[in-house]
Amino acid sequence: MTAATLESSTAAACCAPIAREPLGEGDAAELAALLKAVADPVRLRLLSMIGSHAGGEACVCDLTDAFDLTAPTISHHLKVLRTAELISGERRGTWVYYRIVPETVARLGALFAPLAEPAHRP
Repeated sequence: MTAATLESSTAAACCAPIAREPLGEGDAAELAALLKAVADPVRLRLLSMIGSHAGGEACVCDLTDAFDLTAPTISHHLKVLRTAELISGERRGTWVYYRIVPETVARLGALFAPLAEPAHRP
């Protein structure tokens, strides 16, 4: 067995696949939209800030101070996350409070979660 063959077989044996089967066209399109929504550093930070905020929700007033951006720019990024259904918002008086949508975030996370059993290869 050559070193290249050994290295290739070792890599295949040690790494779990990220999916049991290839994605269908519809699933790929939906997941691509989610990935596109979080593929911006500001949106990724907003999502993590909302998800890690005490009580599971964050007021927009808590989010804007963390960035050197205008309020309309922050609103745009929040709208992208809402459109992708990664977050939901609820107006309470003057402020909007945002929460993570667990099912959507879990779907995105499941794409990268290693599986317990490796795929069977012919």
